[in-house]
Amino acid sequence: MSLRSHARSILKAALAAADPSAAVIGALRARRDLDQYRRIYVVGAGKAGGTMAVAAEKVLGKRIFAGRVNVKDGDNAKTKRIELGACGHPVPDFRGVEKTNPILELCRDAGPDDLVVCLLSGGASALMPAPAEGISLAEKQETTRLLLACGATIHELNAVRKHISRIKGGQLAKFAAPARVLSLILSDVVGDDLDVIGSGPTAPDASTFGTALAVLDRYDLREKVPASVCDHLERGETETPKPGDPLFGRVTNLIVGSNQKSLEAAAVKAKELGYQTLILASTIEGETRDVARMHAAIARQIRFSGQPIPAPACVISGGETTVTIRGSGKGGRNQEFVLAAAIDLAGLPKSLILSAGTDGTDGPTDAAGAIADGDTVRRSARSAGAALRNNDSYPYFEELNDLIITGSTGTNVMDLHLILVG
Repeated sequence: MSLRSHARSILKAALAAADPSAAVIGALRARRDLDQYRRIYVVGAGKAGGTMAVAAEKVLGKRIFAGRVNVKDGDNAKTKRIELGACGHPVPDFRGVEKTNPILELCRDAGPDDLVVCLLSGGASALMPAPAEGISLAEKQETTRLLLACGATIHELNAVRKHISRIKGGQLAKFAAPARVLSLILSDVVGDDLDVIGSGPTAPDASTFGTALAVLDRYDLREKVPASVCDHLERGETETPKPGDPLFGRVTNLIVGSNQKSLEAAAVKAKELGYQTLILASTIEGETRDVARMHAAIARQIRFSGQPIPAPACVISGGETTVTIRGSGKGGRNQEFVLAAAIDLAGLPKSLILSAGTDGTDGPTDAAGAIADGDTVRRSARSAGAALRNNDSYPYFEELNDLIITGSTGTNVMDLHLILVG
């Protein structure tokens, strides 16, 4: 098999490990207490919501008393007992608000002898919007837009969003009390922080209204956000549940799929194929082209010095990098990652880099990512440097037939990067 065939086989193994269906089925079958509950409710949201709901039905069947899960437009999953609600993503829409209210009602209906199974995956925050009373969806969106434009971190953004929501920051668990809550979570965030995934609807929230106001002040936004948002935060009437709250004694948050699990499966497959294998990190962040050049440098180091591992070598990493848009081309962060790496990889024999999004999409394209080797720049009639400057990676790899096309994978555990040196 060629390096390219090996790379695709390793990617396939990583995606299989992130299969939300197998993860949910395994987690539920491991439970020995399911028959003790009077009623079982299933709620949740996310880009893998449909797949997770189908899996829950396979295990729980008629024990499901009622269920509602919000999914992204285009989710074709078919369920019998759990109602799926298609909503807007990545921008939440009015359908999301309308279909989240019944989720809250189901949770409120659950009693002390009941179990609420909550299915969460990437996109849950947008797909399960529930603005605080007196705040419209548009006002919440405008607040988010202003924070993003100022460069607020995900933790700063969440501190504000949780305090202008009725569901984020542990408040879904609060609605479900005194029922037992079992959250099965597919992580799409670096570090697998429970309070970040989907904005932590069943996880304790350490931030406060004061924290949220301090974020607005830090970016000089108190006078710029909608008045209803500022007024709500300044009143600070109903705080989110905190770490140590007895509420969470009846809540179990279980990460059933993550980038780390996918990297480990990729490593197993690489070893089967005969590679010396190293997992670099599952927490890779930073400017895409800078991180890509670092990966190309590792490939060169392996080729010329046998460090950090000797060839045949497979170095695996994961995470989520960021593209600074400078041009008007077509592509995504994984395609740009491979294009930037290809330039530094040029001429290096028997060496390859692959980068792909585990959800099967990369930016506004139908590709999950791309693949390149030491011969890629020579093979192309296009200028790799010009394509990179214009953020135009998609047509570059399309002409070379080097796009990674997986279609929708039904999962989302960030990105996978592979270095292979034969």
